Amino acid sequence: MKKLDFYEKVEVYNEAGRRSKGRFADWRTKDYIHNGFRLLFVLVVLFLVFVMKQPKEQNATPPPSSNHSIGDPHKVDLILLKNATGLGAVCLDGSAPGYHFSKGFDSGSRSWLIHIEGVGWCNTVESCAKRKLTKLGSSKFMEKDTFSGILSREKSQNPDFYKWNKVKVRYCDGASFAGNSDSELEKRSKLFSRGQTIWDSILDELFVLGMSNAKQALLSGCSAGGLATLIHCDDFAKSFPEDVKVKCLSDAGFFMDDIDISGGRTMRSFFHDLANLQGVEDSLDQNCTSELKPFQCLFPRNFIKNIDTPVFLVNPSYDSWQTEHIYIPHSSDKGWGNCAKNIAQCNPSELEKLQGYRDSMLRELSPFQSQEHMGMFIDSCFTHCQTDSEKWHFHSPRINNKTIAEAVGDWYFNRTKVQKIDIDCPYPCNPTCDHNAGGHNNTKG
Repeated sequence: MKKLDFYEKVEVYNEAGRRSKGRFADWRTKDYIHNGFRLLFVLVVLFLVFVMKQPKEQNATPPPSSNHSIGDPHKVDLILLKNATGLGAVCLDGSAPGYHFSKGFDSGSRSWLIHIEGVGWCNTVESCAKRKLTKLGSSKFMEKDTFSGILSREKSQNPDFYKWNKVKVRYCDGASFAGNSDSELEKRSKLFSRGQTIWDSILDELFVLGMSNAKQALLSGCSAGGLATLIHCDDFAKSFPEDVKVKCLSDAGFFMDDIDISGGRTMRSFFHDLANLQGVEDSLDQNCTSELKPFQCLFPRNFIKNIDTPVFLVNPSYDSWQTEHIYIPHSSDKGWGNCAKNIAQCNPSELEKLQGYRDSMLRELSPFQSQEHMGMFIDSCFTHCQTDSEKWHFHSPRINNKTIAEAVGDWYFNRTKVQKIDIDCPYPCNPTCDHNAGGHNNTKG
């Protein structure tokens, strides 16, 4: 073997180093490629997970199955009635009526709660013409709406009905969905009184939407919507098969035919004009209209005894809307302004007068307490609607330590008979009351 000299040895070492370095570079290149693919795979997986977690983007007009809007789980989109014009089911201004739909889930997928919005009525051409320029008479001004109280999907706010399918029917006819006037009103003022047709058409659409598979249903409404609930309760129940449990809940819908502070009957006069203008007779209880004039059959005390479907009444005995618009109307308040809006501002004489109206309501309700299928929650609060806000449960007044939501749940599911009434508890007896007419503007009825 040839003996290498010093320089040759150096060259051999250098060559070996170059080869080793090349192999190391090859290994390092392969490692980079391998790790790069691994990193790319991880990034792709993370991206897919992120995308899957994002809420799906909704269209401007979502399908009926869509529940809530992006970013705000309490806002629900407006759905306009299909073929409204062809059906003749239009708001006061001729626009399509609308509703909001929140799909039920789990055990509530075959349970339906329909809630009717309420904001007063119009009894003259002038007042109806004003309404058609607002969301009270036109869907052009309606937007997404918040579902809270009895419409909430949160168990903490709505313990018995949170899983149910929920529909809020927007109110745009001004006659508790009972109007059905001839074309004369349309010819004179271009106003449409189609409340009954709106109601029938929306129900038809809801049955197509899935309500035909319901196993249980609850019709509810607030104020003028509470009156609409009582007017349509039996017909609503009859639209289901006999084996479906159907009940009705009227919130602040027990309107009184009382003498106001000036000695007149403000609400009687108002309902008289409403009945004549909007042609509500055919929508009212026929047993009642066979004995009384149509406008008298808009007062629940005159027809509620004829309702066969189980009914629950939620009403404050100091109804703030009725106080301001029926008992103490603006035309005759004579200094009652502060008291009419805030019971805490009433002097002893004024408070005594309001106690008289409270006693009158309790007397009118007393005959119905014996009816097995009727439930009640009559608190001594100075407020109006209580079911479509946190007053339903989270900030509800209590009677015998029961909230409104708990009392209605006990009644609906037949857990116990419910007759919760603050009989011996006049203002300011009940400390759980929030004596605030808030949550609704002063036009709400």
